[in-house]
Amino acid sequence: MEDNPGDVRLTQEVLNDGKVRNNMSVVKDGVDAISFLRRTGEYAGAPRPDIILLDLNLPKKDGREVLAEIKADSDLKHIPVVVLTTSSAEQDILKSYDLHANCYITKPVDLDQFIRVIRSIEDFWLTIVKLPRSEEDDR
Repeated sequence: MEDNPGDVRLTQEVLNDGKVRNNMSVVKDGVDAISFLRRTGEYAGAPRPDIILLDLNLPKKDGREVLAEIKADSDLKHIPVVVLTTSSAEQDILKSYDLHANCYITKPVDLDQFIRVIRSIEDFWLTIVKLPRSEEDDR
């Protein structure tokens, strides 16, 4: 859930070149994020994500609100949420963990470091970690 097209494109390129075959869905604001996750409106056929990369600075509904809704929803709360944002403010970090973010990463400004961060997220969350199965996986 990212509104910056450059970050979206770079993340997609890194994940497409990665070790794990994956599909990446992108929404650009907090309202669409919740609709996508709840599969309402135009997102009725959306897949359930294995992991959520969440920017705090989203239009319409900010990432903190989105995170709070995800973790309060019994159908969504088990999806890991990685906060990936430009803010390194202590209050944003604390608030994200208070809202049950699974981890908090400040986006590096340096391109090579950003690529390393995305690869590390992929390695850890999509290769090492055992994620809960969704109902879709059982079909």
